[in-house]
Amino acid sequence: MAAPGTQLKSKRPTCPSCSKPTSLCLCIRIQNPGLQNKVNITILQHSLERKHALNSARIAKLGLQNVTVSTVSDVKFDATFMIHLFDPGHDSGSGQNGEKNSDFYQVMDNEADEFDASHVTKGSKEPVITCSVGKYGVVTNISIGNVWMPHVQWKRRLSLDKILASKVAVDDLAKGFVVKKLQKRRVNGSDEVEEVEEFEVAVPPGSVLLFPSKNALDVDGLKAMDFEAKNLIVLDGTWSKARRMYCENPWLRFLPHLKLELDRLSLYSEVRHQPKAGYLSTIESIVYALEEIGDYPEGLDNLLGVFESMVSDQRRCKNERLSKLSSA
Repeated sequence: MAAPGTQLKSKRPTCPSCSKPTSLCLCIRIQNPGLQNKVNITILQHSLERKHALNSARIAKLGLQNVTVSTVSDVKFDATFMIHLFDPGHDSGSGQNGEKNSDFYQVMDNEADEFDASHVTKGSKEPVITCSVGKYGVVTNISIGNVWMPHVQWKRRLSLDKILASKVAVDDLAKGFVVKKLQKRRVNGSDEVEEVEEFEVAVPPGSVLLFPSKNALDVDGLKAMDFEAKNLIVLDGTWSKARRMYCENPWLRFLPHLKLELDRLSLYSEVRHQPKAGYLSTIESIVYALEEIGDYPEGLDNLLGVFESMVSDQRRCKNERLSKLSSA
């Protein structure tokens, strides 16, 4: 409550769609909102990135039709991942109703061969993998379901590498799976810890992770494997946060990795640190990846223009604040 004789300072009105101040709204700058992208985009967004003034994932959500965003936080104490295979008997053209941009989406429709984000496909009842992960991605425990027991070669200690060495396991995962993360956290700042579900994400066939790991391939490399990208998974956060998300979500290792061979500075470079050329913002990475894959709806470049204008807004606001400080 405000002290007597004082007034509460009202917050600036914000746009409910882009979450920017109405004076800096991005929505009106997008020429063709909801572009029909054939390759679905799944964004794993770090929890600290969601409200950042320069977060560019919001442009992807506004500008592209098939985008799903799930929030991911750092592992503080312990996290458990459970992976279920898609039910082999399911009809990939049907499922339970879900919401656009929810944490679930369905595999490709066999008839339309388009990604349908408005349905949910349930996975198998028994998890094929249950994995406990500590801070910075240390795997403390891992187990597999009975369906893989005869096919995964291990004696004393099971590991992700041994699962990846099983052709049966790799082939099953390539047909699609659902991953659920349970995260432990403190209750209201006390010493008590509770376990909550952080996300549940379905990973359909044709999923590829956009991340420049040591074994990542370029688009030509994927084509040489006869791999058709249908779902692009993107990590949204600073580069240090993206690396931590990658380490703390070991299920990402089950996916092919895609890298972009680009030697250009990000539009971010003037207002946000980029480690080196080729390290791009989320929306730049998405646009350039879609271009290389061959999914190029008309108006896609406009999203980069919107991003550039957002960076210009931030630069102008920063200069105005510095000018006020210097004149004070």
